[in-house]
Amino acid sequence: MFKNNNENMNKSEHSSAVNMIGAGTVISGDITSKGDIRVDGALNGSVKTEGKVVLGQDGVIEGDVVCRDADIAGTLKAKITVSQLLTLKASAKLNGDIITNKLAIEPGASFTGSCSMGAVIKDIKNVGLSEKQEKSA
Repeated sequence: MFKNNNENMNKSEHSSAVNMIGAGTVISGDITSKGDIRVDGALNGSVKTEGKVVLGQDGVIEGDVVCRDADIAGTLKAKITVSQLLTLKASAKLNGDIITNKLAIEPGASFTGSCSMGAVIKDIKNVGLSEKQEKSA
């Protein structure tokens, strides 16, 4: 009985955790998390989280991003898939495709690529599934 309560508390602590990659740090590899992620350094790999991704002004991500919400102020070179709100700050430089439900772009932000918004977001959960099925066929 006590064990179950502790397990539930641990699960909620992990899901609200904020993961940070500090300035000057370079990571090569993919990141998967249930909590929020902040990148002020460089990440050469993809990010997949159920939380929010924050890319600082000097941060760089070179890999696909899949998340619930995102605030981008740095450089992103890949496709980004956001199930809720994607915000591109004035210093943002995004070179890749966007799939999101809602998009906010501040004056000064740079974006090169295609953008799919709104009703398309319902299909995001099926994107990975359909890609796997196409590869196996």
